[in-house]
Amino acid sequence: MKRIGRALYLILAFVLLYLPIVYLAYFSFSSGKDMVRFQHFSWVHYQVLWSDKELLAIFLQTIILAILSSLIATAIGTCGAWGIFRLRGYRRKTMLVLNNVLMVAPDVIIGASFLICFTALGIGLGFFSVLLSHIAFSIPIVVLMVLPRLQDLDLTLIDAAQDLGAGRGVIFNQIVLPEIMPGILSGLFMALTYSLDDFAVTFFVTGNGFKTLSVEIYSRARQGINLEINALSTVMLLVVMLLAGGYLFLTRQHELALGARS
Repeated sequence: MKRIGRALYLILAFVLLYLPIVYLAYFSFSSGKDMVRFQHFSWVHYQVLWSDKELLAIFLQTIILAILSSLIATAIGTCGAWGIFRLRGYRRKTMLVLNNVLMVAPDVIIGASFLICFTALGIGLGFFSVLLSHIAFSIPIVVLMVLPRLQDLDLTLIDAAQDLGAGRGVIFNQIVLPEIMPGILSGLFMALTYSLDDFAVTFFVTGNGFKTLSVEIYSRARQGINLEINALSTVMLLVVMLLAGGYLFLTRQHELALGARS
């Protein structure tokens, strides 16, 4: 009975999570203009999407922003996790609390804080302000992904390397980095995902004609439901699925490499 109950729970959870997505993608292939009734199968909304140069440009901007912010945040967050790992006692706890502030604070508060900060510093609102904001809220995510891997690290390997005269750079590159690579990849893909779907923070700090998909979809949805948005959302879903597949492939290859090395 317990197995049946768990199976039913999982089925219900997956239905609630994925049914709206499937429903949205389903109507992207309808020849109609709304989601009231499916007409006949058609690619018309994808053709309209392909001809919408403005939306495609915003899509490209969003992808570039997500890639840049996630790469920079991953580099900074990995170094930050290594620094926190080397701390002891109350200093580590203090840094962890400071790191988690952006994780628990409401997005509206974070967005408003960034807006006030950029205005006070005289930084214009646009691509650069959005990039800095996405890097800032992605760094704590990367730290939380990498830090558990560091805590599982075999410290005797580091001690042995130090006894053999290895410097900090060699220890980090040759011992620490390969062991924590799954955490780094997890942090990278999480940062990429957060950047792609962020709306609240981006809404506050965007300007000068720069938009992301989330902001553009919000502005268009206020004017009425357009099945072009369904087509775009379906394309984005495929992109996310490809990213998830790439993450699983890379982590699997890393595990196989570690197994072969051991």
